[in-house]
Amino acid sequence: MTPAVFLTILCFGVALAAPVLDSSLDAEWQQWKKKYEKSYSQEEEVWKRAVWEKNMQMIRTHNGEDGQGKHGFTVEMNAFGDMTGEEYRTFLTDIPVPAAVKVKSVQNPLLNDLPKSEDWTKKGFVTPVRKQGQCGSCWAFAAIGAIEGQMFWRTGNLTTLSVQNLLDCSKPQGNNGCVRGDAYSAYQYVLHNGGLEAEETYPYEAKDGPCRYNPNNSRAYITEVVSLPAHEDYLLVAVSMIGPVAAAIDASHDSFRFYRGGIYHEPNCSSYLTNHAVLVVGYGFEGNETDGNNYWLIKNSWGEEWGMKGYMKIAKDQNNHCAIASYASFPNIF
Repeated sequence: MTPAVFLTILCFGVALAAPVLDSSLDAEWQQWKKKYEKSYSQEEEVWKRAVWEKNMQMIRTHNGEDGQGKHGFTVEMNAFGDMTGEEYRTFLTDIPVPAAVKVKSVQNPLLNDLPKSEDWTKKGFVTPVRKQGQCGSCWAFAAIGAIEGQMFWRTGNLTTLSVQNLLDCSKPQGNNGCVRGDAYSAYQYVLHNGGLEAEETYPYEAKDGPCRYNPNNSRAYITEVVSLPAHEDYLLVAVSMIGPVAAAIDASHDSFRFYRGGIYHEPNCSSYLTNHAVLVVGYGFEGNETDGNNYWLIKNSWGEEWGMKGYMKIAKDQNNHCAIASYASFPNIF
């Protein structure tokens, strides 16, 4: 076989292996790349476009089924559109179960005496949604949100606290920056350190760095760490009476990464495995109270372009759906 013939056959084989793209999506693809500032090499673009088209088809299928009343929530294309499911799950964070956790029961009044709904975002307890970027810092954002809420109870001032301070400085408590961590261990750092800086003096960098905590810049503290029993009733009491609570969930499904709105319910969600941390900022119901469309309101750390401007309604009273109550915790400030 001559070199010219071999090269022709090789090129023909590569052409056959290349994915066939839908030209009717050209304009949407270009708009998506511009919106999320995506740039690829010529070869990479073909394969990223193919992944994006596959995700787009899944989204359209889901929303078509939702229009027939099948799901109860919608999905949409977002910044994760060029990731395969495997790549997306790699992006999620290892949420370890912290060792020697002291589980404490919160005051448990009659559940019927609690408010039927609560939303701490409307009462000044929650800072704006932020974006963690490529760093697996969800655990730190969740912990920070719970501390911010408790500091608001204490001082009446809402201050955006430093996620980077936790990333850099809570390694002795078992966290590992952008790789893994949990809110409970983050609280332990703040408790034993005696303070935490604000975003203003210790800004977020979305990467690991050396600890640069300056006690002169401390803007928050805590006096107790509380881990809740793994039951939605305890989470309900805490969120209704105490404020925002950090939680770990199973976010490994495509339906979660592309969530747009409605009450999220994923049949394949785990009730005990977790890989992402969020802040539970409220709860409520859609329609009539007796319809059973109950939800937890959670704040994510993927920016306002994800979900409901950075928030999600996730099914409540559905057997600990997506492990929402399995590893919930909050700080106290006396």
